[in-house]
Amino acid sequence: MEDGGPVLMAVVLFVLLTPGLLCQISGKGRVVEFGNMQTSGISILVHTVIYFGLITIFLIAIGVHIYSG
Repeated sequence: MEDGGPVLMAVVLFVLLTPGLLCQISGKGRVVEFGNMQTSGISILVHTVIYFGLITIFLIAIGVHIYSG
């Protein structure tokens, strides 16, 4: 059996936390901007830290597993 949980969680979180796609934390004009598709270095850093924290919680602390087959 193959464990697809880590791959699925990583892909979903990557898509949701891409800066400027859905929201951007530490935007140019406001703290949070929605759908502006413009990124800055600070925004990329903030989204990277949030991604690392969430992926660590989901994969190590909670232990998400999805088995196929």
